Amino acid sequence: MEKKRFLEAGKIVNTHGIRGEVKILPWCDSPEFLCGFDRLYINETPFRVLSSYVHKNCLIAQLEGVSAVGAAMALKNSVVCIAREDVKLEEGEYFIADAIGLPVYDEESGEQIGILKDVLEYPASKIFVVSDGTERLIPAVPEFVKKVDTENGAIYVRLIEGM
Repeated sequence: MEKKRFLEAGKIVNTHGIRGEVKILPWCDSPEFLCGFDRLYINETPFRVLSSYVHKNCLIAQLEGVSAVGAAMALKNSVVCIAREDVKLEEGEYFIADAIGLPVYDEESGEQIGILKDVLEYPASKIFVVSDGTERLIPAVPEFVKKVDTENGAIYVRLIEGM
């Protein structure tokens, strides 16, 4: 499966101030994560980030070429993306977008139990939604999710009774 060059990272939900700053609600790990990018993409158009900071769980960013409230307002509700090549993942890390749609296997029996349909974000942990016609909710913690192999296209989980 071909991986997308751009990954959705958030949405511009409003303007901020009078100089054309935009308020981005992050869809990634945290707004701090987005602060590390020099370039963000809207509709695959690159925007150089002139400055950014975290404010109330959102990223406030000044984008090159957006210097007035009207220009910032025109971007409201736009999806903000990052380029895959701009992110360096640590060993064992993966993009959720790459895991969605992968087959999920029972580690013990080797049987496919479904397809990863969604990943729900909760304060305690993420929850994998695995479907084979019926849905299973599997906490995305090491005790249950043994391996997410996006390169080979498979997820291995340990099930317990009731899952």
